[in-house]
Amino acid sequence: MSTENDKDPKNKPWQDPADLADGAQGEARGESQEDSYFSEDNDDIYDSIDDDSPEMLVQTLELQVAELRDRELKAQAELENFRRRILRDVDQQLKYAAMPLVTDLLDVLDNLNRAIESATPGSSTEGLVAGVKLVQQQFVNVLSKHHCKQIPGVGMPFDPNVHQAIAQQASGEHPAGSVAVEHSTGYTLHDRVVRPSMVVVSTGPAT
Repeated sequence: MSTENDKDPKNKPWQDPADLADGAQGEARGESQEDSYFSEDNDDIYDSIDDDSPEMLVQTLELQVAELRDRELKAQAELENFRRRILRDVDQQLKYAAMPLVTDLLDVLDNLNRAIESATPGSSTEGLVAGVKLVQQQFVNVLSKHHCKQIPGVGMPFDPNVHQAIAQQASGEHPAGSVAVEHSTGYTLHDRVVRPSMVVVSTGPAT
């Protein structure tokens, strides 16, 4: 009489060869699937290693270093240009800082010149005029020492950058287009005009 335990293949002392063959095929199929699974995983890992290989990492880092170095050089160039521009602006401000003072002093110099021109010749005023002339010359020398110089006038070609024409007149002494008469002397501070010379321009000999 057989029992349920006898029907269970695990409890049989022997197994059917067909069952053994089926089991072996199943295990083989399972192992094959596992091998395929691990093989696919290995391929992915190898691909990942290839993508992040040391050579690729080194190349990427070199590109980043080159880009950062280029940015650094550009930043240094911009900083140097900014520094030069600031120094130039400061130099210009210091160079022409005395412009308002010089303008006011020229008015004083003009009054000295008028005093000399209006002085009446005579023995009683000769010493006074000589003293005023000395002061006037010293005044001009001090201005010249500080780079404030007179603009050449009479006989020079008319230059609209430094001369201001107030009239024209015929002149046999000065060629056409040159300064014939200077009514007010102009001055420059360094290379900048403090005030232009007020001049009369010659039209050449009268016809």
